[in-house]
Amino acid sequence: MEQRFCLTCGSPLKGRSDKRYCDDGCRNAYNNKLNSVSNDLIRRVNGILRKNRRILEELLGSERMLKISREKLLAKGLEFAYFTNQFSNAKGQVYTFIYDYGYLVLDKDLFLLVRQKD
Repeated sequence: MEQRFCLTCGSPLKGRSDKRYCDDGCRNAYNNKLNSVSNDLIRRVNGILRKNRRILEELLGSERMLKISREKLLAKGLEFAYFTNQFSNAKGQVYTFIYDYGYLVLDKDLFLLVRQKD
């Protein structure tokens, strides 16, 4: 019978023939290591999206719409490359949304911030 070893720590395995880890801790460590690279990317992108949403929410406050300069958005730290979806209206204007908050480019330095209707 061939000796089997834990995929995480290398300890000899006893028990079932299909056992791959010596205990739950090693199983968790193995899976965490396996998924850590993709999880880091997802965590980083989600963090940027949450920050972008928070910036728009803070700037809009209780307003439904607000005109604001690109300079102010950049000063707050908005990262324009990260958004959740885009919406094109009947006029062909493209709104960029981060969840329920969005913006429309009015000209190169002026934006209209909006909150999606409930």
